[in-house]
Order: sequence, then structure tokens, then C-alpha cells
Amino acid sequence: MKVAGIVAEYNPFHNGHAYHIEQTRSETAGCGATHVVAVMSGNFVQRGEPAVMPKSDRVRAAMCEGVDLVLESPLPWAMASAEAFAFGAVSILDSLGCVDCLSFGSEIGDSEPLQKAADALESDRFSGLLHLYLDMGISFPEARQRAVTEIAGIKTAALFESANNTLGIEYIKALRRLGSSIEPFTVRRFGAGHDEELPVGDIASASSIRRIIGAGRVENAAPYMPATTRNIIYRSMQEGHCPADIARIERAVLASLRRLSRDELAALPGISEGLENRLYEAIRQSGTIDELMSSVKTKRYPMARIRRLILAGFLGLNSGHEKQRPPYIRVLGTNQRGMEILKASKGSRIPLVSRVNRFESLGQDAQRVFELECRAADLYALALPNPLPCGSEFTFKVVREENAGIE
Repeated sequence: MKVAGIVAEYNPFHNGHAYHIEQTRSETAGCGATHVVAVMSGNFVQRGEPAVMPKSDRVRAAMCEGVDLVLESPLPWAMASAEAFAFGAVSILDSLGCVDCLSFGSEIGDSEPLQKAADALESDRFSGLLHLYLDMGISFPEARQRAVTEIAGIKTAALFESANNTLGIEYIKALRRLGSSIEPFTVRRFGAGHDEELPVGDIASASSIRRIIGAGRVENAAPYMPATTRNIIYRSMQEGHCPADIARIERAVLASLRRLSRDELAALPGISEGLENRLYEAIRQSGTIDELMSSVKTKRYPMARIRRLILAGFLGLNSGHEKQRPPYIRVLGTNQRGMEILKASKGSRIPLVSRVNRFESLGQDAQRVFELECRAADLYALALPNPLPCGSEFTFKVVREENAGIE
């Protein structure tokens, strides 16, 4: 048995994801995995948005296309900076104790340059150089790139111009921080790049697919997704569960933010350097989320970070959780090979949870994180075309192989 771990959002699952899994399982081009476990974000994703459809549907799509076990990345890590996002998911994979390799996509398709970039970020010089450039008023990505250029050269710094290279570097950093024995393995991405508007061949970016789905033209997105995913989306739309849209809860989000004090805003994850004051004033002037984001955004604070702050305030998410390992591992879906992974991970350093009543026996940290997950699910339900009642986390059933497929 050779187990590969994947960190994903599958928002939604598309042909690029299918290719990644195929390559991960390949004995010649990949790491020869016989079993695949994915750590997947729940109802809200790293870019600070609700997922296009509920996690149960996204789990089914992943399992239909080759994932054997789906675990949840809890909300504080799923909706965090790239560094915390990577650390949370990799912590879960490492804690299983049976994962052999971490497979991820990257623009460069070679782990050695990414290792060198991670070396630069961990250099004694990096922090000082980064703050030097930040103090000059330039954005964090540009400041990071300039610092890495001084430490490791232009070629290494150029890796940070691509989103998946950057995330891959954070995975490597997380493995090192944990002292993990998991080996990094990267698959070269091809086709449409991250957030690109237009497809290349039968590969389109997840963001462009979401836009097509949001416009109600699923058939136009069909060439870029496996048939199973397309069918799952059709059924989800028929049931009124897709697409989720933050516009449906816009006033609720703004109302929640208007109730927060400066001190409460200062406690949000990702707040620093007095940003809470800028956010506080913008909240009181803005009548839409777009207005709010435009008022807060500067060269130093990218839009994704602002979106995460807005949702964190709405969901009641405070700083602190994301700096630690997740306190539990929650199973969202499994087939027979997934059960074999779970059997091999019985010595897991983090409690494994498949039934919600198990949380009652866990520590306060686990219970607090699960309470956040429950609140987020209830609020996410209002962003769906047909709002769902509260309590979906308590009725969620682990997706099994026999009920994953859609006819």
C-alpha cells in the first residue's frame, strides 16, 4: 500500500483535478499511489468565498474520480492565509501516520526549485528583508519576491509569481515544520492557469467554471469537467443547493460586521498593523460588499485577504486557531481503500471523527472548532438558492462508495 495525500477544495472538481489524481497514481510519471486521501475545505474556501456547492456534493465528485478518503480541513485553516492553509491540511495528513507522499500541482512541475524557494523563506535574512520592503509601502507579494531575489536570485523569486508554485512552497515548509517523513511530489499543471478567464483545450480554471455555473450555463462548462461532476452539479441545482452566492447573504454579512467593535475586528485572523481601524471605518460607510472591499484594499492588502477578513467577521472566526494543528480529523467520505487508510492510521496523533456525537468526548479546542463549523454551515445554507434549515452538520452522513455516484 502506498498512500498519497492531496490538499484540495474541488470547487468544483474539474478535468485538471482528474489529471492530477491520474498522475499521482501513475507508476511511471507519478508516485505510484495505490490509495489517495484528500484533505478538502468545507463550506467556505481559502479565497474568502462560499464554495459553489455543499461539501457533500463535492465529496461525491472527488470519490467518483479516484479519491479514496476525503477528510475535512476545518474552517479556521480552510479560510486562512496560504501558510496556515497549508499547515492545517498537511498537519492532518502527517498525523495519519501512513501517508507516504504529498502530491500537489505546480506550474514548474519540479519539487527541487520549490525546495530552494522554501530554503529562502526560512533563511535568517528573510524576515528582516521582508519588513524592510513592507515598510517601503509595497505589497506583501512584491516585498516577498524582492527579499527572495536578494537571498536566492531572480529565478527562484520568479516562482512566487504563480499561485500553485507558491502554495507548493508552503506545503514544503509545513512538512519541514512538522518534521514529517512525507515526501513532496509535484505534478506540472497544464492548460488554463489559476484564475484564467479562457480555457486551454479541455482544461479551464475553477474560477471560470464557477462563473459559467453561476450564470446557469452548466452545459457550457461540461467539456471541462468529468461527466460525474456535471451530473452531480445538475442534481444539486435541481435541489436548489447550487450555486451558492454570497450576494444572497450580503445584507446579513454587512449587518454582522456593523455590530463589531474595533477590538473585535482586531481579533480577526489576518489583522495586523492597525488594519482594523481602516476596516472599521469602511464598514460604516459601505452599503455593499464590493464597496467595502474597494475601501479597504490597498497595494499592501490584496483582495483575497480582505474577503477572508469580511467572512471571518461574519462567521465569528477569531485569530489563534490557525497557528496550531487542527484538533481533530473529520471523515467526510470513504470507499474500501479509504477504510484501509483509516485502519492503517489507528495510531493517529489527532482524534479521528466520523460521527458528530464523538465531539462530546473530545477536548474544548475540538468542540470550539466544531461549533464554528456548525455556525458556518448554518450561515452557508442561506447562500443557497433554496435556503436550508439549521443543523446540517448534525445530519451530515459520511459519503460511502455505494452512494457516491450519480446516475
